[in-house]
Amino acid sequence: MESDAVSKFRDGRIIADGRSATVESLPWNEHSTFKGVYLKHLVTGSMTGGRLSCHLIRIEAGHAIGDHVHADKHELHEIISGRAEADVNGKPFVYEPGVVSVIPEGVRHRIVADREDVYLLAKFFPALL
Repeated sequence: MESDAVSKFRDGRIIADGRSATVESLPWNEHSTFKGVYLKHLVTGSMTGGRLSCHLIRIEAGHAIGDHVHADKHELHEIISGRAEADVNGKPFVYEPGVVSVIPEGVRHRIVADREDVYLLAKFFPALL
């Protein structure tokens, strides 16, 4: 079941680079590596001169964004809905609404959704895409 916060994002708008789009109109893209993980590219590097990007991420229950590293990017996660186990640089903690996590460049991290879908905003500096 979709949370109120996820509904607000779904019904929201992206305004950038003099253009506007509804979040709902943007496609969900399957993650190229991790099964059960989908991304909506809300703000891309082409909109920001490559400085940052922002992606709505859905991790389906029972799936994970496995161990990985972004060698040259800082990442900021803001948890919108759901509950997951996260590990950043060998330090485990719970991802739940209200948690904000800063992941420095070159730091190994993962997120495991257990019983429910997890939605988060992932922001990259510089842009991922």
